[in-house]
Amino acid sequence: MSGVVTVNTNPYEGQKPGTSGLRKKVKVFLQENYTENFIQSILDANKEGIVGSTLVVGGDGRYLVKEVVDKIIKITAANGVAKLLVGQNGILSTPAVSCLIRKYKTLGGIVLTASHNPGGINNDFGIKFNCSNGGPAPDHTTNEIYELTTKIEKYNIVPDLKCAIDKIGVQSFTVEDHQFTVEIVDSVQDYVDYMKEIFDFPKIRSLIQGSEQRKPFNVLIDSMSGVTGPYVKRIFVDELGASENNVRRTVPLDDFGGAHPDPNLTYAADLVAAVKNGDYDFGAAFDGDGDRNMIIGRGAFFVTPSDSLAVLANNLQHIPYFQKTGVQGYARSMPTAAAVDRVAEKSGKEMFEVPTGWKYFGNLMDAGRLSLCGEESFGTGSDHVREKDGLWAALAWLSVIAASGQSVEDVLRAHWAEFGRNYFTRYDYEECASDPCNEMMRVLEENITHPGFVGSSHSSGDKTYVVKLADNFSYMDPIDRSVAMRQGLRIIFEDGSRIVLRLSGTGSSGATVRLYIDSYEATNVMGDAQVMLRPLIDVALQISQLKKYTGRDAPTVIT
Repeated sequence: MSGVVTVNTNPYEGQKPGTSGLRKKVKVFLQENYTENFIQSILDANKEGIVGSTLVVGGDGRYLVKEVVDKIIKITAANGVAKLLVGQNGILSTPAVSCLIRKYKTLGGIVLTASHNPGGINNDFGIKFNCSNGGPAPDHTTNEIYELTTKIEKYNIVPDLKCAIDKIGVQSFTVEDHQFTVEIVDSVQDYVDYMKEIFDFPKIRSLIQGSEQRKPFNVLIDSMSGVTGPYVKRIFVDELGASENNVRRTVPLDDFGGAHPDPNLTYAADLVAAVKNGDYDFGAAFDGDGDRNMIIGRGAFFVTPSDSLAVLANNLQHIPYFQKTGVQGYARSMPTAAAVDRVAEKSGKEMFEVPTGWKYFGNLMDAGRLSLCGEESFGTGSDHVREKDGLWAALAWLSVIAASGQSVEDVLRAHWAEFGRNYFTRYDYEECASDPCNEMMRVLEENITHPGFVGSSHSSGDKTYVVKLADNFSYMDPIDRSVAMRQGLRIIFEDGSRIVLRLSGTGSSGATVRLYIDSYEATNVMGDAQVMLRPLIDVALQISQLKKYTGRDAPTVIT
């Protein structure tokens, strides 16, 4: 029998979850009771259902995951939780957590990840709570968790409970007056089983392995030393017949090998170079926790996330899951280019524009009004789970290629020929000083909401843009009528071009400024995005005074 101990504690400032959980430097989480306070607050925010409940626990393998899994086991035991489903060695991708919550109908899950942020003792850690639908906690829940962290006085723990997480199996404990069970599960199996239901694996296998009529389709899949490594090996090597040479960086490392596990052209540059210089037809990379993806074709032909979403929307008939469920509607985050809107219009499907953050898609999915959605920040997913899902996106692309017989580039060219092209770029200014960035946003909002701004003209080179609308984006959820205010400054011009500026909620220190630029061309679809968008970028830098406020001559990352 194990005894519950109540530990007196004091609140810490700033335990406010951002876009997807609480993210701070590892050394912040190592402060006395800091992690315990937040875990207890998650449980207290769910106090009506916590006793006798089942929770899923796992993370992306970054530094501190195993230690925090141990704390969660001890604290949940002390708070009356009946059962935990824990990924072996604490490993579970974020979409796999969502899959397990939904499959086993648990109260929710605690995900240990800072997503695409760097790992290691000097970098980032994160904790987020996912609800019973498998999705990130909505604003009202994260606000309640935050409120509880500001006044917490004690937490409950079973300090002498010892539970090994390295071997699959069930361990049972008696904690005072109740039974407590921890089931260590195969991190990969349930997720892979689900992917085999969603996709036609034999068809994808024959694409990759080739046939008498077709040479093998050579892929290079990069897990970036993040959580997807075991999933990639099981799916691509064991199930789809790719060789070990077709996968790379498949061992999860607690510091991601010293790299930044964000699948974009900057941080996955070595994958881009390998595909560009090698005999590869397809490349994909995933982030630290497996929810983001980057897709490239032969010669490292880059697919923007906005285009990726639109192409998949136009080809869902090639995926067995949608043949069974039908297609309800599409959605994108507000900063994402409107390429998918054109597919929705043609197909007569509902189209939703929501704030940044996957949690805003969940209600629409639960109400049966949304099948496919995405964010320009390399997030693509469907209603199969309630998180974006990197591996799912790669398998969806391979399904389209297997059905069409086209290359990645040919698929895009055909799409642009039919729908036109939304040229899109994003400039990220990372770890800027917070105060000047907040001042920049305040001044810019003041300027663009001034009565004279709509109708004003802004020129660069031979291009002139006339402002049609300018605001700080707000959103009312059509299902529960909840409202999210101040979700990003946007300027929309009469030709449909857009400038969007927002401060990111996914960093752990300083401010990350994101500038989004997109412009639609109906016929001139084969230009270089940075060249095509240069005049609008210049206008955006003029209006925002980004250089002045950030002190930066250039962004950290250009997508």
